[in-house]
Amino acid sequence: MNDYGPRAKSASRVIARTSTTVKNSVLDRMAALLEDHEKVLLAANAIDLERSEQAGFNPAQLDRLRLDGSRVRSMAAGLRQVAMLPDPVGEVAGGWLLANGLQVEQVRAPLGVIGIVYENRPNVTADAAGLCLKSGNAVILRGSSSAMESNKAIVTVIRDALAENGLPEDCAVLLEDGSHEAAVEFMRMNGYVDCLIPRGGKSLLSTVIENATVPVIIDGDGNCHIYVDSHADIEMALDILANAKLQRPGVCNAAESLVVHRDVAAEFLPLAVNALPGVELVGNAGAREIVPLMGIATQEDFGTEYLALKMSVAVVDSLDDAISHINTYGSGHSEAIVTDNVYAAERFLREVDAAAVLVNASTRLVDGGELGLGAEIGISTQKLHARGPMGLRELTCVKWVLRGNGQVRK
Repeated sequence: MNDYGPRAKSASRVIARTSTTVKNSVLDRMAALLEDHEKVLLAANAIDLERSEQAGFNPAQLDRLRLDGSRVRSMAAGLRQVAMLPDPVGEVAGGWLLANGLQVEQVRAPLGVIGIVYENRPNVTADAAGLCLKSGNAVILRGSSSAMESNKAIVTVIRDALAENGLPEDCAVLLEDGSHEAAVEFMRMNGYVDCLIPRGGKSLLSTVIENATVPVIIDGDGNCHIYVDSHADIEMALDILANAKLQRPGVCNAAESLVVHRDVAAEFLPLAVNALPGVELVGNAGAREIVPLMGIATQEDFGTEYLALKMSVAVVDSLDDAISHINTYGSGHSEAIVTDNVYAAERFLREVDAAAVLVNASTRLVDGGELGLGAEIGISTQKLHARGPMGLRELTCVKWVLRGNGQVRK
């Protein structure tokens, strides 16, 4: 472990001064090599899947781990999209001229070495590396042991692309020690890791919060809500609900909680049951009055990110109650309202405390690729530095640049 930090730090100084043209060439080559090595990647992934199935992983966990041809091509497409995005390094974020003639600017600069701790999803390896490299950062990747063979195959491709373009391979480093002790040591690499981003469940986040001594941006869990207002278009609400819950239940921007205004609950909830085949619903008393077969929701249920075919349901008496319920149980990720009422929509946008708020749209859209950022490195539920989907700009900091002609402080 003592070797990883210095290697990445040294490489970070090279990638920080690398031109946009060269960085884009690396990304394009990474994409091409991923496609060229698809069979190798899928063979490595098959080993991980077999081990994980034997270990008793559930279907949602296996889905996050699984690669296929489509997902490999999607990783490649994400890298090409990042290559096409503007390079934030050197961008002037603000500037002004002082009365004494001193020119002041805020200029975007790389963070340095970014550490990523993540679970199961090997596509994160390519996504994170691509974003870090384009934003001028080196990256140390620490995936879960369940995805080790997949991650090793992907990082080999990344390092080959770097070397072919004359850059240090150590701009992207994979930690191959899957032990808890190695993870904790990684979280304490002060002086080498400038920013740590964990992507995973509550257990991983708790470990990071408890042990990390380097700066951390929390990619939190996603207890996302769909609120169906009294002025909702019922058909639209059903489409949004089904997409938010069913398209991919095991990801952080999938909806976990449904909140329905009492004025439309009797009409909407029976239709919602039909729109959510295979989903276990648990609800409050108001919801169970309308759908008696629904299970009883506990306080814990309302605050749970299921990442599975289960959903909590609450019938509320007002917009105030809906906002209060969401702010009480939500995780600060993504919250949506379905309504034709402009006043209700604006109040929801203003008063719901979350990284992303949506009107008449699925929470599944809160994603870097969907929002034009390219592949994201995570979705921050914090309020410092980065909040929401973290793309290229969120992987830079601001450097103050002052140009003078002899000014001194009096």
